[in-house]
Amino acid sequence: MKNILSLLVVCLFANVAVAQCSKTCAKEVKDKFVLVDGLVEATLYHDNGAVAQTGFYTQENKLQGEWISYDANGKKLAVAEYDNGNKVGTWKFYQGDTMKEVTYTNSKIAKVSTWESKDTRVVSYK
Repeated sequence: MKNILSLLVVCLFANVAVAQCSKTCAKEVKDKFVLVDGLVEATLYHDNGAVAQTGFYTQENKLQGEWISYDANGKKLAVAEYDNGNKVGTWKFYQGDTMKEVTYTNSKIAKVSTWESKDTRVVSYK
């Protein structure tokens, strides 16, 4: 009886330790930074391990080129363009069936277009 009671106490403490560790020892995903052709390629992660953003920095720590943002489920949220830290080009923001295109000139919004998917058709060629 004493052995069974001791075994139960050990199991209880082990269970509590594992539960506590799952809160504090959750798999930590560290953001990655790699030097590629004079730019720092960044991959940033959500707490669940899914990719949150990808893009590049200059060595002066300014955003450069294409940046893509994703939600915690891996769905694309935005595609942006930077030139030495300045917002340039046409950015795309995705939300459900709606896509917004925001065009930047001199890092300021020059034009906004909204696109909405209202009808889906499948085309088949024979």
